[in-house]
Formats: sequence, C-alpha cells, structure tokens
Amino acid sequence: MFDADFNFINEEFYADRITPSQLDSLLADGWRHFGNHFFRYNLGLYEFDVRFVIPLRIRLDAFSFSKSQRRTLTRNSDLETNLESLCINAESSGLFERHRLRFRTHVPDSIFDFVSPEPNHLFDTKQLSVRSGTDLLAESYFDIGERSISGVYATFDPAFSNRRLGIFTLLQEIEYAIDVGKEFYYLGYSYAGSSFYDYKKKFRSSEYLDWQRNLWKPYSTDIEGENADARI
Repeated sequence: MFDADFNFINEEFYADRITPSQLDSLLADGWRHFGNHFFRYNLGLYEFDVRFVIPLRIRLDAFSFSKSQRRTLTRNSDLETNLESLCINAESSGLFERHRLRFRTHVPDSIFDFVSPEPNHLFDTKQLSVRSGTDLLAESYFDIGERSISGVYATFDPAFSNRRLGIFTLLQEIEYAIDVGKEFYYLGYSYAGSSFYDYKKKFRSSEYLDWQRNLWKPYSTDIEGENADARI
C-alpha cells in the first residue's frame, strides 16, 4: 500500500545540449537519459509487478572495492582497455548484436536506443573498450559531468560471461571517476525487491534518492523492507 501523500513521478523531456553542471543537477534530481531523451519515474514495471524505483549513486571519497570486485579486476587484468570519446562503429554494433541475445524479454533493438548516433552532441560521453588481442569483448558508455560521472549502458560478448565483463567495465568507470577527482558515480535505477538490477546494490558508500523528500541518503537493505512488497 502507498502512503496517502505518495507523489507519483513520471516526467520526460528532450534536449539538444546539456552543460556539465546541468547534467550534475539532473542526475541529482533522479533524471536518466538515453540519447537526447531524458526521463525520471519513481514507479516502474518489472516483469509482472509495478515496483518502486531506487536511483543509486556512489559517494566516491568514501568508496572502496569489495573482495569480490577486486577479484573481478584481477581476473581481467590480462585484457586491454581503451578509453575514448563516444564513437559507435560497425564493431561496436556487432558486439551489441551478440550482447542482445542474452535477453529473453524486452530485447533492445539497437545500441542507439541508449546512446546518440551523433557523438557528444549533448555533452562529453566516453566509450570504454575491452579487448583480448584484436577481439572486442566488452564496451561501456558513460557521461562526464562537472562533479559526477554517470554510467549509461554496457555491452559484452556472452561467450565470456564468466569474466563478469559488465561488472568489470563498471569498476573501470568508477576507477576513472576517482582518478579524475569526481564526487559521485551514478549507477542508475534499481528496483525495490529482487530484480535484474540487484548488482547495482552491491557497492560500498552507495546512496539512494528518497523521492518524497528529494534527498540522497545512505543505502541499506532497510529500505528494501519498506518497499519490496509494494505492488499495484
């Protein structure tokens, strides 16, 4: 059941240009984007349920890697990583086509569902590529704000699932954010209760957005107990 003062949020807009400081403000208010489509919502459909949406971010000055995360970094230390500005090419699209085979429902149509076909026309978006020799195994995309970095999307070759390459690229992005002195890394949305996005809940020094008070608070599993059973 919802409180009587529950405020349903479901908003969107389109933008041609966003400054780094504007991006910080949007992220802090719970906004996400795919391409030039910006959106935020506090209830989302997951399988057959309507769930509370939990935006998550990491406060980087207090962050440290868990043992499991360090093992993932070590396991993939033989791979080559390269960071450049967003530049989707045929190789990127081919990787996405292999990646999308992982999905049984809500299969994405194109990598351009998530990133703009016009590189960096909104703001500075980076592309992290992971290779074994000449083979592209994984790629991820993230936005650069003035004080923050926000993960957008990641693809990887399902043939190498044992390497946990989606987590690996996320950890590489966090390391980069720390190295360049950012304050926050935005993980994006998760759901109350168990879901595909539970991996986002496993990072130290995480905070969640309290939609009703518009405040970021330290994340703990306590908020799961408050909201996990809420359904419509």
